[in-house]
Order: sequence, then C-alpha cells, then structure tokens
Amino acid sequence: MLDVSVIEDSAAAAVSLDPIRAGLLAELAAGPASATMLAARVGLPRQKVNYHLRALEKHGLIELSGERRKGNVTERLMRATAASYVISPLALAAVQPDPARFRDQLSARWLLAVAARLVRDVGTLITGADRARQRVATYALDGEVRFGTAAERAAFVEELTRGVGALVAKYHQPEAGSGRSHRIVVALHPTVKPDPPAALRPGPPGGPALTEPAP
Repeated sequence: MLDVSVIEDSAAAAVSLDPIRAGLLAELAAGPASATMLAARVGLPRQKVNYHLRALEKHGLIELSGERRKGNVTERLMRATAASYVISPLALAAVQPDPARFRDQLSARWLLAVAARLVRDVGTLITGADRARQRVATYALDGEVRFGTAAERAAFVEELTRGVGALVAKYHQPEAGSGRSHRIVVALHPTVKPDPPAALRPGPPGGPALTEPAP
C-alpha cells in the first residue's frame, strides 16, 4: 500500500468523491475487508457494497488482497491501494489553475494556483516514477513562524526574498546542458486553525450558542 496516491483521471476522481465510496475507501485503507464485512460496518446491503467496490476497483482505487472461504462461498478481501489520496488538478484539466495567467506574490488566489501546480507536477512525477520503479528526488521545508506585527511579517518576506534570490543566482546554471531544472516554491500563509467541535460552535444569530449539555 502506498502512503499517498495521486488521482489524475476525472472519472476516478468522481468515483472517489462519492460519499459512500469515500467511506468504503476509508474502511479499506484501515485494512482488508470483504463486501459482507463492509456491509455490516456501513449499514448497506452486501449487493450494494459490491456495486460500489467494483467501481472503486475499476479505477484502481482498491485491489484484491486475498480470498477466504466462508461456508460454500469464497469471499474476496479488498484493500485500498493507498492510505490516502490526492486529486490532481489534471482531473479538471480544462479549468485547472494556471499561475502564468497572472503573478501577484501577495495574492492568496495566486498562491493557491501555485500550490495546485505543485500538486499536479509532483503527482505526475510520482506516477511516472512508480511506473519506472524509481524514486523522485524531492525536498520540502515545513515550519511555522509567529509574527508580532504586520511590519515584522513584511520584513520577513523581504529578507526571505533576498535570501532565496541570492541562492538562486548563485546556483542557477542555465548553460549546463547536462543539468536538470528544478522548481522552487516558498510559501507563507496564516496558519489554518482546526474547526472547533460542533458542540462548541456559535449558534445562529439571535439564538443560543451551542454548548456541551450539562451533566
């Protein structure tokens, strides 16, 4: 089982986004199971579960893990092909974001377009490397910084731009015919806070706030 699998086909993306099939995928990412086992877990008839499993298998999202005898019946044990999935912008190729359409380093939507291109390109590299049974040479730096003021954030961005720009100028060799180009993406955005539990979310305007029931 892969850690992450990239979905590039639009039909496969549509299959994976179906709520029932997404739930079955989650079950099979946790471990192999048969249609009968899954039917008991998700509360659906076995025939309906089988229907959804065939669709998932057709698009390579699940695979046969083994078989087991149960009475006079041989059950197929299926498993997910990956622990998690990422849908590439290639699944919506005609309307995928294109950072080349505009360039505004202070635009959140441009950052989103750059991130989408990153998912698309790395996904393509992973798919090709898997077929060739090779590894992709990648590197990622992930961190978090808390700024005291907006001015400090602006100063950080300016210093980061100068520092990365100097490194690019130092190592970039456009005349190196035997070399290989690499793309650099450095992003900065506010940290996304996790959603609070439903019981602690504010109620509708004018109504009471949602709180945990009293013991």
